[in-house]
Amino acid sequence: MHLWNLFVAAILGLVEGLTEFAPVSSTGHMVIVDDMFLKSEKLLTPEIATVFKVVIQLGSILAVVVVFRNRFFDLLGLKRMKSEDEVHHHKLNLLQVIVGLLPAVILGLLFDDYIEAHLFSVNTVIVGLIAGAILMLIADWKAKRTPAVDTVDKLTYKHALIIGLSQCLALWPGFSRSGSTISAGVMSGLSHKAAADFTFIMAVPIMAGASALTLLKHASAITSDVIPFFIVGFVSAFIVALISIKFFLALINRIKLVPFAIYRIVLAVILFVIIHI
Repeated sequence: MHLWNLFVAAILGLVEGLTEFAPVSSTGHMVIVDDMFLKSEKLLTPEIATVFKVVIQLGSILAVVVVFRNRFFDLLGLKRMKSEDEVHHHKLNLLQVIVGLLPAVILGLLFDDYIEAHLFSVNTVIVGLIAGAILMLIADWKAKRTPAVDTVDKLTYKHALIIGLSQCLALWPGFSRSGSTISAGVMSGLSHKAAADFTFIMAVPIMAGASALTLLKHASAITSDVIPFFIVGFVSAFIVALISIKFFLALINRIKLVPFAIYRIVLAVILFVIIHI
């Protein structure tokens, strides 16, 4: 294992950690860096590259679990006994998370092979980046100055379903899971922070499940000579995602979605120029 390989792993982990939960499409960025780095590495077969992307995604997932650990303990009933006031106060529950998960899970299972075979290209990413940016601009334009739902604990089942249906858009590479779900949440009356919180919480089971299936499918690709590559990528993604998530959640109610939409449009234009000129 050369130092260059480990450097590439760290860079790819950094890209994953920065983009997985920001509304800029981590899948889109990984398709781009896949063309730039992974396909040029002699160490990596297409199967190993696939497993590596899952491993660094797991690093990002772990960061969400750490940030929202108390929330997950509460959802799973692992927290201390609730006081009487807490019992009567509405809180986000596990069934609401499941309602939000189901649409994308069902659609993903039905079309996973087709998506993997036909939609993972720079051209499809460009389309997703632009379409997602337009949705985000519309969401900020229609956002209420005083959202009816300013915390994830006020979320209703209707909100969960609307956000869950919007998550199906993220099956198109470049669209962005957080971009589509935060936009849908904002347009249905949630604050940007409440929509982001629900998006991150909902992402853990769906991403962990998809990652587990991929790892089982390609378990033979995990050999001793690539484990250091995987470890460096995982740690890099975890650390960067941990910082990025905290930074994003602290700012999202102030900066909203417009800056991310502008970034997506600029990136799409640059990519279009690079591959077509």
